[in-house]
Amino acid sequence: MAGSGNGARVAIAALALIVAALAVSLVWSRVAPRSDGPRAGAKRHVIRVQVLNGSGEGGVASRVASYLREGGYQVVEVRNAERSDYFATLVVSRRSDLEAARSVARYLGGPPVIRQEWESDLAEVTVVLGSDRSRLRLE
Repeated sequence: MAGSGNGARVAIAALALIVAALAVSLVWSRVAPRSDGPRAGAKRHVIRVQVLNGSGEGGVASRVASYLREGGYQVVEVRNAERSDYFATLVVSRRSDLEAARSVARYLGGPPVIRQEWESDLAEVTVVLGSDRSRLRLE
């Protein structure tokens, strides 16, 4: 019987350590500086981003643009999309290489990335905001 008491104590101590590690990890993920923007790597080129508001809610494109600028992205245009009834937010790659669009999508919390190439020097990535904009990570 004495051995089973020690085993229970060891199991409880191990469980307590796991819970403590998870709590520290959660706190760290909330307060640690973000490193998933373009500033994370050395000598990366600046990613030019166009932000289009297709959500129908005024001001949301400006908020997203400010957040992208804080992350080190170069926002080159902010305006309304041709339609205001987009359901889902999309990150559109304007180049064949999707890495810039994937970087923007990761920074915003993971909206889908699609490729729609075009010949323009305006932007490499277009963010089209939809009515699901509340799912974006803007903090």
